[in-house]
Amino acid sequence: MALVRMDKLVCTAAGCSRADAKRLLSSGAVTVDGKTIKQGSVKADPDSQTVCIGGKPVKYSEHIYIIMNKPLGVVSSTDDHDGQTVLDILPEQLLRKGLFPAGRLDKYTCGMMIITDDGDFAHRILAPKKHLPKIYQFELDAPILNEQLRQKFLQGVYLGGGEYSSPAYLDIISPTEGRVTIFEGIYHQVRRMFDQNGGHVIALKRIKIGGLPLPDDLAEGMSRQLTDDELKQLFETEKEVL
Repeated sequence: MALVRMDKLVCTAAGCSRADAKRLLSSGAVTVDGKTIKQGSVKADPDSQTVCIGGKPVKYSEHIYIIMNKPLGVVSSTDDHDGQTVLDILPEQLLRKGLFPAGRLDKYTCGMMIITDDGDFAHRILAPKKHLPKIYQFELDAPILNEQLRQKFLQGVYLGGGEYSSPAYLDIISPTEGRVTIFEGIYHQVRRMFDQNGGHVIALKRIKIGGLPLPDDLAEGMSRQLTDDELKQLFETEKEVL
């Protein structure tokens, strides 16, 4: 790993803002191989040197991986002139250059989002060939859910505009409520799947990506860094043969 500025390293490792990192450095709480470092411009190699904050060794990662419970009305974009974006509602300590959502939810869909600055990681989540399932909980305006539609989804359905989905799982809870598992990210895919079959989505929430469910303790609008175990869990589930 290349040398990293201490202010950036402390921000990332401690999950704090630049201002808080500066205060930690100024207070003498940060050491590199036992030597106190007070200047943010000093660089260190996290792979070969031991960095401590308050006497405790810290881990530095080149990239950041964030999970968010996106609320309604927020845009899954890095910039939007007409409203709030997912980056606008991130806490300061998680902000860094190059962040972007790894996959999108439309303005009127809530739930699980992954935000990162790691392009290769995002590709693993989004690439159709990776077959990473995404599960959505939904409610419709018409009682169209039945076994016939479930079987139809297993074959893939027409989306309009000359597009078809790949096979999808439909888990029926009631004639108007259920969960659907898809394996790609076509524009407004879930809404279009039901639009073409006589029902319109009136509530939609993504509750799982890969093997990782939206954490129960992550309130709407909140976000935090993914743990190492969660990062592994994310990629544990692969598409089964339908």
